[in-house]
Amino acid sequence: MHAPKTEAIARLVHAVRGERVLFDADLAGLYGVSTKVLNQAVKRNSERFPADFMFRLTAEEWKAIRSQSVTASAGGGNWSQIVTSSSKHRGDVYQPYAFTEQGVAMLSSVLRSSRAVEVNIAIMRTFVQLRRLMDSNRQLARKIEAMEKKYDEQFAAVFDAIKRLIAEDDARRTSPKRRIGFVT
Repeated sequence: MHAPKTEAIARLVHAVRGERVLFDADLAGLYGVSTKVLNQAVKRNSERFPADFMFRLTAEEWKAIRSQSVTASAGGGNWSQIVTSSSKHRGDVYQPYAFTEQGVAMLSSVLRSSRAVEVNIAIMRTFVQLRRLMDSNRQLARKIEAMEKKYDEQFAAVFDAIKRLIAEDDARRTSPKRRIGFVT
């Protein structure tokens, strides 16, 4: 079995509490194990997963993410794995664990199969690509902002010139020569 493609993994990454995370059910699916097996391995090694590596979603966070996933996928026909797997296997009361990039890296020391190693490499590459994409988007946003400032100044000069021409035209129309029939 081959490692999943970066695009497939990227679709599973969510932003929660200012972190990019993968959920336990999605990771279990990628690793080819059940969510229960993954979470048991994590619990046996809980000292390796501090709060900045892994945390449990609140009921409100989970509900918001599920509703976003259902809304986003309703038109396209692709149900998110997190929506179907969680409601089918665990019910609505379960809040998943969210693993940050560091938590995913730590999983490779807990899950020791060759599949886990292969998947972890693919996940780490995905996180790197997402970081690069975000950086390039920030650079693009800065360039656009600089262009807006530059062109706003140039357009301000153009608008000032247009306003002066309009004012001069109005002044000519209302000048005494114009009122008595002289054309200037």
